[in-house]
Amino acid sequence: MDRKKISQICIVFLLVMMRFFLLFLLQLLPILSFAQSKSARAVLEAEQRRFEAMMQRDTLALRQMVSDDLVYTHSNALTENKLQHIGAIASGRMVYKTMVRERADVRRYAKTALINGVVRATGIVNGTPFEVQLIYTANSQLPTSNSQLPTPNSQL
Repeated sequence: MDRKKISQICIVFLLVMMRFFLLFLLQLLPILSFAQSKSARAVLEAEQRRFEAMMQRDTLALRQMVSDDLVYTHSNALTENKLQHIGAIASGRMVYKTMVRERADVRRYAKTALINGVVRATGIVNGTPFEVQLIYTANSQLPTSNSQLPTPNSQL
């Protein structure tokens, strides 16, 4: 056999192997996307529970949901830590009447999820009604074997 023939056989072999590899990857795609969508769903469900706790002024639930190092940045640049944020809700200085998420994208980085979204919120701040559409970023710790819910640490 001459070199040209051997080269042609090698090329055909490589093309066949690449085709099998691509087919293998295509079969894995649904499994990988299902796993991501399941963790994304868990993050968005936990975030929805946080929104509901804020609207219901359930400060006990909020204390358990948000991390101790929370940094909550409002659209007017007011920044609160966990105690300040929960205190504003408990005192009625910040009343969330509705919080409707219009869109959210979840990206996963190891054990952390980053959420970018849009929420329409209505309420009362310091006695003044508001209705706003907010673009927000939140991050959550993904569940481990020791915890059931992602832990939000948000900026809204």
